[in-house]
Amino acid sequence: MASSGLRILGSTALSLLIAGGASAPSLALPSPGDGAVTPEACAALGYVASSERDHRLASPRRATMVQGAPVGMAPPPLPIPSVQPRSESKAPPPPPPPPPPPPAVYGYASPIMPSPAFAPQIRDTEKYPGAVANPVKRVVDEPVSTFSIDVDTAAYANVRRFLNDASAPPHDAVRVEELINYFDYGYARPTAKDSPFKPTVAVVPSPWSKDRQLLHIGVQGYAAPRADQPPLNLVFLIDTSGSMSGEDRLPLAKKALNVLIDQLRPRDRVSMVAYAGSAGAVLSPTDGRSKLKMRCALTALRSGGSTAGGQGLELAYALAKQNLDPKAVNRVILLTDGDFNVGIADPARLKDFVADQRKSGVYLSVYGFGRGNYNDTMMQALAQNGNGTAAYVDSLQEARKLLRDDFDSALFPIADDVKIQVEFNPAKVAEYRLIGYETRLLNREDFNNDQVDAGEVGSGAAVTAIYEITPVGVRPSSDPLRYGDKTPAKASGDELAFLKIRYKPPGGSASKLIERPIGAGDVRSSLAAAPEATRFAVAVAAYGQKLRGDPWVDDGFDWNAVTDLAQGARGEDPYGLRAEFVQLTRAAKDVKGS
Repeated sequence: MASSGLRILGSTALSLLIAGGASAPSLALPSPGDGAVTPEACAALGYVASSERDHRLASPRRATMVQGAPVGMAPPPLPIPSVQPRSESKAPPPPPPPPPPPPAVYGYASPIMPSPAFAPQIRDTEKYPGAVANPVKRVVDEPVSTFSIDVDTAAYANVRRFLNDASAPPHDAVRVEELINYFDYGYARPTAKDSPFKPTVAVVPSPWSKDRQLLHIGVQGYAAPRADQPPLNLVFLIDTSGSMSGEDRLPLAKKALNVLIDQLRPRDRVSMVAYAGSAGAVLSPTDGRSKLKMRCALTALRSGGSTAGGQGLELAYALAKQNLDPKAVNRVILLTDGDFNVGIADPARLKDFVADQRKSGVYLSVYGFGRGNYNDTMMQALAQNGNGTAAYVDSLQEARKLLRDDFDSALFPIADDVKIQVEFNPAKVAEYRLIGYETRLLNREDFNNDQVDAGEVGSGAAVTAIYEITPVGVRPSSDPLRYGDKTPAKASGDELAFLKIRYKPPGGSASKLIERPIGAGDVRSSLAAAPEATRFAVAVAAYGQKLRGDPWVDDGFDWNAVTDLAQGARGEDPYGLRAEFVQLTRAAKDVKGS
């Protein structure tokens, strides 16, 4: 049952953990360093790997061991302490675990999935936030466009999962900005942390809409040297409920965390919390030298029971704040399929809870797993309001990209509440349309309001946005008004638009401003003459819009044209990500048919 499956620490042990952190004498262990994860090594540290037939979490015996008990024998586990939401009544005891499901076939096939003969049946209940594609706007009516940056990449990996399974992704699963921002475009980098962003701009003819242009904006963040990066205070919050069974869920999540553990330094600290029917601490705060202890704690995790995600979040934040270091990066890292069903489970209430917690200086990053019941709506609500990022892990390769190759940008923020505002010159631009960012739009007045939350950017990360614009003199999308239509202002120089970037230093309360005009010097005569970064970003933007079925891409710009554009802008591609994208454009043609 879920409660027995989560008997990690007794109430006395947890109170010592919360009250005293790593210094609690009853929890003190010699540093085990790193090494091979074997039953003997983990047993010496108080962890027993779970049996394939045992749906319980093995308890770390050393934390609850009776004085003098033999190492090979654990005392009866103590009741699991739970953290009840403040506004919720106590949840009833979880039911006993159901019998193992009969062999059945998944709704999707994947190279990382177990054999269909042994896979549990999963009903397709995936949830995605609905968003209508941005409309075309007249500059004389609304000359200013404002949005919060987005460096999330969850949609890219999730869409890839569908295409690799020969299925068309749901319309709302395709967030075009997250597809575009999956890639490194090699923008010019800032040289000083005092001015942490450097914009790159190009204006090119649109390949899918005659006479229109595309405004490509790249904003590159400062890459802090590893020696200057602050220590980490991390809490791994791991969903061990029954919905996390299956090779693409908890087993993959444990592999992903082992990739992150590889990157830790001696001064970094990690705690672990697991949750199913209730929540419990798995690992007290442990420094980065004790990697073997962290790995052994992971081996003891087993899925089963309901999903008390709200309780898990409360306990994880409590641990993070107990060990809060103002000079460190304090972050909860949640690994889940988003299927919360016990305690605080409503996305709106969790959004408020997480938004309130970020004021303490503890941020939240969310990593999604699984298929069939994946709750992307929940993941987005948590990440966007927790000053963190959202990613989807569909394979160990993706885990390595996120938690090894992109380790710095994922964990070390260089700026909070980053907003972009573009003012278009009505003498030069008649219309504009922002491609993507539908869930990140802000009001014009929000740009200067430092109380309005926006996105976080990590060390070395970049943000890319693309507008489609209609120059003055080209037939617009809508007819001019018969009565009271505004006359465009007289031409003022060569400026097409004016770019503003507003951001706060991490943990700061006052924002800073970076500005740049966009003029004739940024215009390229043809797409072929544009930088490689622009050409590839345009290919990804076309791919996303066609997958969504947006009405703005002409039928003449077909999937073969998308593939050719991407293939011609692959560049050096050291990790093969762009080559993989080219293959995904071909897969998209197969499943979409046009």
